[in-house]
Amino acid sequence: MLPTKVLLVEDSSIALELLQRLLRSSPEVEVVGTARNGREALELIPQINPSVICTDLHMSPIDGLELTKQVMASFPRPILVISNSVQEDDTRNIFGLLQAGAVDIFPKPTSGDYQEYERVKDRLLAKIKMLSQVTVKPRSHNLELRSPAVASSHDTSSLQAIAIGASTGGPQAIHKIITSLPPDLPVPIICAQHIGDGFLTGLISWLKEDSHLHVKVAQMGETPAPKTVYFAPERAHLEFDAQGKFIYSNFTASTGTCPSIDALFRSVARIYGRSSASILLTGMGTDGVAGTEAVAAAGGLTIAQDEQSCLVFGMSKLAIATGTIGHILSLAEIAPFLAAKIGAT
Repeated sequence: MLPTKVLLVEDSSIALELLQRLLRSSPEVEVVGTARNGREALELIPQINPSVICTDLHMSPIDGLELTKQVMASFPRPILVISNSVQEDDTRNIFGLLQAGAVDIFPKPTSGDYQEYERVKDRLLAKIKMLSQVTVKPRSHNLELRSPAVASSHDTSSLQAIAIGASTGGPQAIHKIITSLPPDLPVPIICAQHIGDGFLTGLISWLKEDSHLHVKVAQMGETPAPKTVYFAPERAHLEFDAQGKFIYSNFTASTGTCPSIDALFRSVARIYGRSSASILLTGMGTDGVAGTEAVAAAGGLTIAQDEQSCLVFGMSKLAIATGTIGHILSLAEIAPFLAAKIGAT
């Protein structure tokens, strides 16, 4: 297998040298170019055609955010932002970058010590390897609505709960959906999002700023309420007890992911039956496929994000292949579809 071609964009000579040493230690990665800022990177990209771009955030004259926007407009490909300014509490930086098109972020070690860089090497290489498998498309903000690709006779007027599962690209997709829903949404939304440790609080803060709905981490013993978006906690799976109250579980997911989309979807199907709905969004892997089958078997409504609007057409692709998806929708269609079907305004 050919190594992943990486362009490093970094204005600190020390950080650039350390990152090059880390990446060059792996036979699976080839650093094909370096740039000191976004302007140099934009000149290099057509010449070296990197598979993945790793960039700092704060640079001049073109910073990492503007670089991301221009790359996504002209040379779409996976971008990993490696910066001191994407720590857990840098909410606006992190989710602004993701909204602009960056696939992932990686907090830079706080010191210039090589041993500290060495400690994060495996995680960094794993992220780059994952990004190399992502096919990024030009960003489009004006997707036309169309009729669903698959018809369904499900009566959505009886919906009592909507479950959403997402992985890579999920924060941007969930943001698009919940910020497009009306404030009088008569049902709760319950989300399982694969996200790095420490970043769930930032995701929720970002969504709260832009959404009409209440957004929070689901609490043990709580009963889901309308007009509210709940998230599974970090390092635990979210399910329901027999009374329909939230519980955290140690469910062993066959996919090895946490929180498990399968665990959430199966539990929603068990409690809400025909009154449940599942939405499987962008992401790699198989998590959510078995859970979608459980919702379908219970008579619930099943939705998958379509290939064109997915950052990573993986989980939803596998679910569609099972024949259990009732509606295949673009990201732009999902919120209007839900609002129309449940009579929210």
